[in-house]
This record gives sequence, structure tokens and C-alpha cells, in this order.
Amino acid sequence: MLNRLSPRAVFAAVFAACASLIGFGLVLQHTVGLEPCPMCILQRYAFVMIGVVALVAALHGPVHHGIRVYSFLIAAFAVAGGSVSVRQSLLQRFPTPEPANCMAGDLDFLLGNFPLAQALPKIFSGTGDCAKVEWSLFGLSIAEWALVWFLLFLAVAAWVAFLPQARRTAAVPLVAAQAGHDAGRRSRRRPGDRIALR
Repeated sequence: MLNRLSPRAVFAAVFAACASLIGFGLVLQHTVGLEPCPMCILQRYAFVMIGVVALVAALHGPVHHGIRVYSFLIAAFAVAGGSVSVRQSLLQRFPTPEPANCMAGDLDFLLGNFPLAQALPKIFSGTGDCAKVEWSLFGLSIAEWALVWFLLFLAVAAWVAFLPQARRTAAVPLVAAQAGHDAGRRSRRRPGDRIALR
């Protein structure tokens, strides 16, 4: 059943999932009152980028190399967002004696090496504490659920990129074998058979 899905349908499903995740995050922020920390906002923007790429791919309907380009972009944003999720999950699972500062250490290095380093701190103005678990579902925090979704999007991107190529590669020997079989049948015909067929 999964093999019958078109890449366009898969990209549309990825966009729908990202839109739902972002919407759920906004509900938690504005209804429940959970203020996002800078790491949460980084992950949210990773979901936004994955959703934008998936939407463009669904509208474009790419084939062959185009599918791989869109899949690579989705995988890249999934890896970036997943890296932040892993970092925040470690802060939550293994808190340090000192209060965790989201903008310190490796995240500060990351922002300092981005072209928009001076503008991004204004965007990442969340008031939450990255090491604090304020909401969980089935024992997993928001960061850990985000990691699950990033891994899922990474797996989907790899599946869409390489499975169609594998099917085309597997189909080549079958076509060649069928052509050889037809050629063999034609070579075994006798002249009398052709006259009879006329």
C-alpha cells in the first residue's frame, strides 16, 4: 500500500503534519500558557522550514532528481531540528546544578556563526527555561516528541528519495528478460508458421 503512494501525496502529508505540530505548539503557548524557550523556537522554525519545503514539493510535483532535492532539504532541516531536540532533551534528563542558560555554550556558537546572528536573538526572545519540563505526554517532553517527529520526517525523506529509484532499477532486468523472451519466440518460428498466419 505504501509503495502506491505518489511522492506528491507524501510531501502533502508531511506539510499537513508540520502544520498540525506548529498549530499544537501555538495552542500550548497561547491557551495553556507555556512560553517557548529559544531552543523550542529553533525547533519550531525547523518544522516551519520542513513544512514550507514539503508544500512547495507537493505543489510542484517533482520527478526523478527533483524528488531527491526536496527530500534532501527536508532531511537537512530534520537533522538540524533533531540536533536541537537532542541537546534540550539531555538538559532536561540530566539537569546541571546551575540554572540552564539556553543561549550559552554551543547554541550561542551556532547563532554566532549564522549570517543573521544579530537579528536572531530578537526572534529567540522566549521566556521559558530549556531544562524545565512543563508539559509531557506518555512520559516524553515536548523536546522528546519533537525529536520523534524529526526522526520520522528524516525516515520519510530517505524513503521518498531512494525507494522510487530502487523500483526503477529492479524493473530494468524484468523488462530486459521479457524482451529476450519475445525475441526467442520470434527466432523459433518456422517459415511455414508465417505462411499459415497469413
